[in-house]
Amino acid sequence: MKKLASIFLLFLFGIWNSVWAQYYKLDSLIQVAMEDTQTVGLSLAVIKNNQLHYIKTYGYKNLETKEKLDPEDMFRIASISKSFTATAIMQFVDTKKINLSDDISDLMGFRIRNPKYPEQVITLKMLLSHTSSINDKEGYFTLEAIHPNYNPNWANAYNDYAPGSTYQYCNLNFNILGTLLEKLSGERFDNYIPQQILKPLGISGGYRVDALDPTKLVTLYEYNSSTKSYKPAEAAYAKRAEEIKNYKLGWSTPIFSPTGGMKITAKDLALYMKMHMNYGKSNGIRIISKKSSKLMQTPVSLPDYYGLALQETRKLIPGITLVGHTGSAYGLFSTMFFNPKKGYGIVLITNGTNGGYDQGYNKILKQGFELVYQEILK
Repeated sequence: MKKLASIFLLFLFGIWNSVWAQYYKLDSLIQVAMEDTQTVGLSLAVIKNNQLHYIKTYGYKNLETKEKLDPEDMFRIASISKSFTATAIMQFVDTKKINLSDDISDLMGFRIRNPKYPEQVITLKMLLSHTSSINDKEGYFTLEAIHPNYNPNWANAYNDYAPGSTYQYCNLNFNILGTLLEKLSGERFDNYIPQQILKPLGISGGYRVDALDPTKLVTLYEYNSSTKSYKPAEAAYAKRAEEIKNYKLGWSTPIFSPTGGMKITAKDLALYMKMHMNYGKSNGIRIISKKSSKLMQTPVSLPDYYGLALQETRKLIPGITLVGHTGSAYGLFSTMFFNPKKGYGIVLITNGTNGGYDQGYNKILKQGFELVYQEILK
C-alpha cells in the first residue's frame, strides 16, 4: 500500500510539475513579446472548458510609480463597450418592446434619414451592425451632430451609399443606441447597464468614473513617436461632473460613452464573455434570449463579418473561427474573443504598447492570443 501511495504521489507531482512548466513557459513568452513591443502592462483572463481558467497580469499599472498591475485593476475597455449596449438593447427586443426592423427615427423622436435616400428607413438593426450609412464626420460626443435642429451640417453625418447596403464602423451609431436605451428604460444609462447586466452576472464595472474605486483604475499611456516615450492619457477617466449635474435623460447619454466607456477588469470581462459564449446565459442566469444572442454573433455584412456589436474573425488565431470585439482609445488596446462551440475564450488588455499591427490586430494582443491558444488551449 505504501508503495502504491508513493507511486500515486509521484504521479500527481509529475502532473503538477508539467502544468506549472506549461504556464511558466506561457508567461515567459508573453513577457518576451511585451519587451519586443515596448508594452507597459498587460492583463489576461482565459475561459477554458466553460470555466474561468487562468488570470494573470504583467508589467505596470503606473509607469511613474512603478506600481504593478493587479487582476483587480480596471481598464476603460473602449469599443468592447458596444457589446454591453447591444446586449441591453436586445433585452428590449426579447420583451417585444422594440423590433430590430423598427425605424430609428420613430424610436428616437427626431428624423434620422440619409438625405440622399430620404424615403429609406434606417432601422435599429442597421445601427447595431454598422450598416446604417451614418458616419462620425460631424463627431459623436453629442447627438447634436446628427440632429437637423442643432447642426446645419447634419447631412455630412451620412455616407453616399444607401442604408443597409454596406458596412462602415461608426461610434455615433452606439451613442444613439445608448440614448435609446434611456428612452426605453426610463433609467440613466450608467445605472441601467450595471443593474441589468453586471450585477446579475456577479461582476463589477461601470461607465461613471466617480462611482468606481479610483485606486483600481489603470493609467492608460499614449506613445509619442517623436519623443519615443509614453504620456498618461488624462482624458481617459474624465469625471464630467458638470455635464452630469445638468444631465437630460434621453439626450445627454453620450457623456457616458455607450460606444466605448465601460471600465472593468479583464477577469470580469471574461465572465461577461462567458455569458455570450453560452448564448445569453451564465451560471443559471439568463441575460438575453438564445435567439438574441445568436443574432448578435451572426455576421450581417460581408466580408467584414460584423454582427450586432460582435464580429467573427479567422485572423486573430490563424484558421480558428472566433467571435468577439476589439477596442482602442487613449493608448489602450483590448480584445475579447471566444469560440462558443469549443467552450473557450480569451480577454487581453494593454494600457500602452508600441508594437503596431498584425493583420489588423494590435501586435501584442495578437501574439498573446496565439501564445495562449498554443500553450494552454490547443
